[in-house]
Parts: sequence; C-alpha cells; structure tokens
Amino acid sequence: MKRRIWSILGNSQRLDGGAMFGNVPRALWQRWMPPDAHNRIELACRALLVEETSADGTRRLILCETGIGTFFPPKMRERFGVEEAEHVLLESLAAAGFGPQDIDIIVLSHLHFDHAGGLLTAWREDAPLELVFPRATFVVGQDAWARAQHPHPRDRASFIPELPGLLIESGRLEVVHHDTTPTLPGWRLHFSEGHTPGLMLVEVPGDAGPLLFAGDLIPGVPWVHAPITMGYDRFPERLIDEKTTLLTDLAARGGWVFFTHDKAVAMGKITLQDGRFGVGETIGQPSALSL
Repeated sequence: MKRRIWSILGNSQRLDGGAMFGNVPRALWQRWMPPDAHNRIELACRALLVEETSADGTRRLILCETGIGTFFPPKMRERFGVEEAEHVLLESLAAAGFGPQDIDIIVLSHLHFDHAGGLLTAWREDAPLELVFPRATFVVGQDAWARAQHPHPRDRASFIPELPGLLIESGRLEVVHHDTTPTLPGWRLHFSEGHTPGLMLVEVPGDAGPLLFAGDLIPGVPWVHAPITMGYDRFPERLIDEKTTLLTDLAARGGWVFFTHDKAVAMGKITLQDGRFGVGETIGQPSALSL
C-alpha cells in the first residue's frame, strides 16, 4: 500500500488565548502565540488528506476532519472568530487537485463545530444546511456520536444541532465501536476522554514512522508539552495522562503528530528527552508527501 498526504487548510479562526491555554499564564503562552487586541490567538482548522493506492492501482481518498467551515450566519461567524466567508476547505481541496466528490471516507475525531462544520454548505440566508460530500462514508466513534446527539450543558454550544440528522439521512454514517474498523484496514484507532467523550484519533502507518492525527488532544506544537491543556478540556488531569501515554509510545516508534489547530506547523516528529516531550523535525504544509 502506497500512501501520500496533504495538509488541507480550512477556515481559520481566532479564539481567546487564555481559553486555549487553560491555566498557563499569559506571560508564557503569548511567547508562543501572540494575541491580538482582543486577547485572541490565530488558529488553523486543518484537515489531513490521505491518498491510499493499492498494488492493483485502486485508489481511495480519506479526509481526517473538515475544520470549522462557514456554516455560521455572519453574526455567529464573527462571534466565533471565523476569518473567511468562503468555504476555504473546498478551495484547498481544489488546489490539491481534488473535489468533494472525490473523497471516499471522512474520519471525524468528534463532532464539535470547529472539526465538523466543514461537512456543511456555506451559510445562505433562508437556505437549509446540506452535506457537501456526496459519496463519502462518515466515520465517528460511538461515544462521540452519542455526545453529539445528547450534549452536556457545558458543551452544548459546541455542536451543530442539524448535523446528526443529516449524517443519518445520508445513509453513509459508520459508528465505530472498537479500536479498529474494516473501513480503515491497517490503521490504528486511539480513544481519549480528557477533552470530550470518545475523542477518536487515527494513526496512519508510514515507512518513516506512524502519523497520528491528534485532534484536540494535542492541537498544536505548544500542547505537546504534557502539562499544557485547554480550558475547553473536560478532564485536564486525565488528558495529561492520556497524552503522556500516547506520546511515550509514539516517541519510541519514531512517530509523528499532525496538528489540526497550529497555524504554522502541520506535523512534527515527537522527541522524548529527560522526561520532556518535544517536537524535532517539522513540516509546515505537506503536499503529496509520501509516508
């Protein structure tokens, strides 16, 4: 099996830096990500596109997440710091030579709007939201799916009420119950509870080491440091333990992490030295990169 990957940028976003860095003092986090006048930092909403080509030449395209999209009406788009009005994810796919009709599988780590909103058409007044991927299978973990259908008051605003119904109506929804699925042969699934129930992280095999799509467990390079969590995380201490276990394993196997929210770095190789995790080699924007 041959695999190539692309970083597919979606709509960018600005969020409060204090919320993104939890209990880290501003004096520290502003060195990594300088805030604007409203205390917001620049964030990407980046997807990972994987092209798999088998020995007989059969090809399929797998998209890990879809970013925030532009389904919000203008006032809500401004409230949540979405930078662009156009559907950037679709433009980025086109720049890579693909369209939404080419995507075979979409893997969703969870269904918060900044990770799943790109599934939907851009906002139009008096027009219903629709799915923009006409033939993709949508893969999501069972606990994340349950949470989207029945949110907790703490995170209800993080979900798109119309989305579960649209996914069901498509007839192309796969809810994963185990750490593997026949839909992704050879891939490994990791589950995490610290950020949201059933966060599903996919590990893509590669000759240069495995590549983990880390979702909101590790949204960017600064969060590789084990003690750093987000104010949005439901169980920060549990998240730190999960992150430590996962990064220890990745460092031992020469693994890489793909960052969905880091504005500058799409992927980095995990290092472990003197008990501290770090990022060694980095790649800013991989395009048709062989794994």
